[in-house]
Amino acid sequence: MANSDFLKLAEERYSCRAFEKKPVPDELIGKILEAARLAPSAVNKQPVKIWVARRPEVLEKLATTTKYLFDAPLVFVVGGSPSQAWVSKIDGKNRAETDACIAATHLMMEIQDLGLGSCWVGSFDAAAVKAMFPKEMEGWDLIALFPTGYPAAGPSPRHTERKAMAEFAEEL
Repeated sequence: MANSDFLKLAEERYSCRAFEKKPVPDELIGKILEAARLAPSAVNKQPVKIWVARRPEVLEKLATTTKYLFDAPLVFVVGGSPSQAWVSKIDGKNRAETDACIAATHLMMEIQDLGLGSCWVGSFDAAAVKAMFPKEMEGWDLIALFPTGYPAAGPSPRHTERKAMAEFAEEL
């Protein structure tokens, strides 16, 4: 069975933890943001915001909130707004985080498709980031940081380790 282009992309995507000191062009940043903007969301409410950090002083601030930016030349900050999101009438669950994660996945896969690398970073002090940018981030729950750039190293040896399909999925 031949792999689809998407399966090939998904298989090749890895958490990049080393970046070249080379800026990412505006054209590529625009394509990445557009891929995230096109992500589906519950009732199409799109309760998602993405901030682009690439100025050295902003990257330095973000680096104080996590040790996982890997000196990337660009970081995307992804947030979801509970006040803008759809809330399920069945269980009362607010879908802002889910919608932000879908957009973040689109962002991450477009980064890979453009020949760049990224890492989904959930280990960061979201309250500290929001305190640094109170006006911009008020009302937003921060979901993840995505250090992004041109990869300076390949995937770790663990990249190809996956559960067997029988363990991963089953029919009901």
